[in-house]
Amino acid sequence: MTSSAPELTNISSVDGRYHELTAELRTVVSEHALIGYRLKIEALWLRYQLTHPQLSARLPKPSTLQEGTAIMACLDELATQKISPTVSAHIKALEQTTRHDVKAVELYLSHRLHELGAPDDYIALIHFGCTSEDINNLAYGLMLHHTRQVLLDDMNTLILELQDLAERYAASPMLGRTHGQAASSTTMGKELAVYAHRLHRQYHHLKHQVIFGKWSGAVGNYNAHHVAWPEVDWPAIAHDFVTSIPPLQHNPVVTQIEPHDAFVEYCDILKRFDAIAIDLCRDVWSYISLGYFTQQVTATETGSSTMPHKVNPIHFENAEGNFGLARSLATHFSDKLLISRWQRDLTDSTVMRSFGTMVAYHHIAMAGIRSGLTKLNLNQPAMDRDLDGAWEILGEPVQTVMRAQGIKDSYEQLKALTRGKSISRASYIKMVHDLPGLTDEARRALQQLTPHNYLGLAKELALHPLGSRPPSPHS
Repeated sequence: MTSSAPELTNISSVDGRYHELTAELRTVVSEHALIGYRLKIEALWLRYQLTHPQLSARLPKPSTLQEGTAIMACLDELATQKISPTVSAHIKALEQTTRHDVKAVELYLSHRLHELGAPDDYIALIHFGCTSEDINNLAYGLMLHHTRQVLLDDMNTLILELQDLAERYAASPMLGRTHGQAASSTTMGKELAVYAHRLHRQYHHLKHQVIFGKWSGAVGNYNAHHVAWPEVDWPAIAHDFVTSIPPLQHNPVVTQIEPHDAFVEYCDILKRFDAIAIDLCRDVWSYISLGYFTQQVTATETGSSTMPHKVNPIHFENAEGNFGLARSLATHFSDKLLISRWQRDLTDSTVMRSFGTMVAYHHIAMAGIRSGLTKLNLNQPAMDRDLDGAWEILGEPVQTVMRAQGIKDSYEQLKALTRGKSISRASYIKMVHDLPGLTDEARRALQQLTPHNYLGLAKELALHPLGSRPPSPHS
């Protein structure tokens, strides 16, 4: 295996075949990123103690101003900047000795501050009052937050692309299908607008999903904190510290873990988004199968190893598969993370390490569906042919107008004339002409209808869902 293609030896496709597509996720949802979030929390907590009036009053001052400045500069750097791969590798090497991921982070920070001449009293306050889950839950909270921005950017782009297609094809008539059978006419633009609107709702939910954090020790009661410094209002300290790390909100009543309810809600939003996206993939795939869309041909690509003519809808098929993988993991998160034995067990820890894999499958799917949409060209003649062969769908407006004019048994009359029958333009006009009870004005209006113009407000809905065009999701 050559060093130029290390991804060929990776077990998972998210870092192998899709190596390039997932590159941007590595800074926010990898093991390297998680180590960085942990180090950030440890640094923030020590800095908080050193600057909080009630807590810092107990501590000695550094022997020199220079030492104090260097210590705070180090903590500020670790709290505000992403760590380098060299630092995460160093911490990972320490973990080989500690056999504990958070303890390795604590040791790294201790070594850094010791080199700067920090007093032993300062170093002793690293990880003060903390269980490893205090560090981990806030670290994962930051991971959720930073990953959310990548997800929202993906979603926003897809929604805007669908809105643009909806506008472009707002007036492009198409035979509707319910139960797979010919139904009232619609437009391609309106049907794509449905997906833009549905996906935008899930975008909105994810954007405003609350992320909680806890900071209360081994079983959530501030036991050790209270014994060490009983006069300190530890719940107030915990609330202040957690909420000082945007966008985290404090969960005051917990066990050893923050119960993951919000984590599950986050995953459930992604599950819904991905299910809607699968629905979109299948509908577009079907429209391609019907010939309603053609796909741009790339000369160097091969559609089939034996059938040279093939231009397969692979982007939508791959997207559907990867959305399904993402949903499968999200479903397991939803089922598992709401459950923890007594004050905690470790089954959540090993499961949460696969959060990045779920996000990666979602990200890969989003790239696929967007790529597929850019290669679509509407084939109006194919849609026109189906419309021309479906004059029977106009039985709906005819019987509805008859009802509006108080004509008895209007539905039954049209059912007898159209159900299961092939109706031509000529036979439709004759049928309307022969129906008793219609006013001359209604008869003329119905005879002007065709499957092509029987569109209701489809165009307006495509351009202005729910009465007005939805704003950009980022507005």
